Amino acid sequence: MKLKLGLPKGSLQEATFSLFERAGYSIKVSSRSYQPMIDDDEIEPVLLRPQEIPGYVERGVIDAGLTGLDWIADCGAIVHEICELRYSKLTSNPIRVVLAVHNDSPMHSVRDLDGKRLATEYVRLTERYLRENGVHAEVEFSWGACEVKVPELVDAIVVNTETGSSLRAHNLRIVETLLTSTTRFIAGEAAWADGWKRQKLESLQILLEGAMNASRLVGLKMNLPQARQNEILGILPALKTPTLSPLADPEWIAAEVILSEKEVRDLVPALKKAGATGLVEYPLNKVIY
Repeated sequence: MKLKLGLPKGSLQEATFSLFERAGYSIKVSSRSYQPMIDDDEIEPVLLRPQEIPGYVERGVIDAGLTGLDWIADCGAIVHEICELRYSKLTSNPIRVVLAVHNDSPMHSVRDLDGKRLATEYVRLTERYLRENGVHAEVEFSWGACEVKVPELVDAIVVNTETGSSLRAHNLRIVETLLTSTTRFIAGEAAWADGWKRQKLESLQILLEGAMNASRLVGLKMNLPQARQNEILGILPALKTPTLSPLADPEWIAAEVILSEKEVRDLVPALKKAGATGLVEYPLNKVIY
């Protein structure tokens, strides 16, 4: 038996492959192939546009997949959400699906779009949003590059943005946010009801979430004089309990703790000044809670 798994092709592909690598899976794909190879004989991966994955999962064409909440909402797919994985193509921040217009536009809310024309990849999501706000506007599908269409071809666009840099570069401003989206690991109802597939999916969840946890954390080792143990460890955040180990010299102990990179950046100088030595920061692959 195999688990047929949809992986997002395009902007999320590199970040997704990197996440799987940190989770312990090696995925290889040629530039012309939609059938990647993975070092797990029980998984059959397939590369798909993230827009297509929710529909294929809902219909049982594939068992599970990784896609954005934005695309699940756009197609209205009924799927089982296994977990949220907060990563995107550039950062770990959510993306936003936004309504945007040219900086010189007189439009300042969705209600100003009555009788206007919009371009978007999110046709169904946009049409629902307009209906909910009692707005009648023409919505046309765009194959991307919506930003260049404003204001000559359309009055407004609905696009996703992670940093807002593309909108600013095209002299556009955000009017409203329709949806905040992160990557979701989803399964079809039939696959989730299958005992073997569910166990495989739950194992994948543990490893992928562990890799996500580790991406925000580092390990920190240090040696400290036993006489100053309480003073030095008191510098650490209150909820962080280090692992302590004896050293050959009975007057010294080793301490090891997991922290965020920012915490380590702020704490290392203070720990050094307080008497800690041999401070070593090291990366983590997986952190399982």
